[in-house]
Amino acid sequence: MALGDFLARLGGRAEQPAPEPEVDRPPTADALQEALAQTERLVDDGSVPSPVTARVLRITATVRDTIPRLDALGAGSDKAYSVMATATDYLPEAVGGYLRLPRRFADTRPVDGPKTALMVLVDQLDLLGGTMDAVFDAVCRDDANALVAHGRFLSEKFGAGSRGGELEVHGIAVPPQPSDTTSGDSTSGGTQPGDPQPVGAAHTPPPANEEQEPASDGSSPKQSSEQPPAAPRVEPLRPPSSLDL
Repeated sequence: MALGDFLARLGGRAEQPAPEPEVDRPPTADALQEALAQTERLVDDGSVPSPVTARVLRITATVRDTIPRLDALGAGSDKAYSVMATATDYLPEAVGGYLRLPRRFADTRPVDGPKTALMVLVDQLDLLGGTMDAVFDAVCRDDANALVAHGRFLSEKFGAGSRGGELEVHGIAVPPQPSDTTSGDSTSGGTQPGDPQPVGAAHTPPPANEEQEPASDGSSPKQSSEQPPAAPRVEPLRPPSSLDL
């Protein structure tokens, strides 16, 4: 026993509890959203090339979609930690490191072999973007699998599954559909007396030699007074003879 503890006991003083070690609490959803907004403000003023801006906004959008699902990942899981660290540390540090360099130096001078600082930043952003996409797909896949499993449970409990949401309406009369085939006259191309004539169709007169019906009084039918003119007779030509000379 230490001398201080012995004297404290003799004096009637109670032992002071040891201070609890400070534990870093995970950031809240609001803190993560604010960290993403700060990173977006770094690239909104045109201080970085457009390829960098597009990659940063892609990452922040994916992280925003994943934040409401962090509970499904588990607070202590590696995937949840990657999402929180990307929003609060990995992404802002990558962009800030590029912005601390002069623009001409960052875009033209090799810093990692043949790669410039801009190329290094783009590689880092591509890695972060691919990782966040994989995490988001994984958490959504879990929810999708749960939905499929629930559907199978319902099918086994209540019967066969539905036919894809087909809607059946009963008690409503359905009007008859027009038939593809028509009557015999229409099929043969004839027209009814009341049918309109097609536009541009020529009227064909009856043939001239058609037999005329006899009149009601028994007289012979009238013939047309107009007869076609007779063709003139042409004498054949003969060669001249000696008698004509």
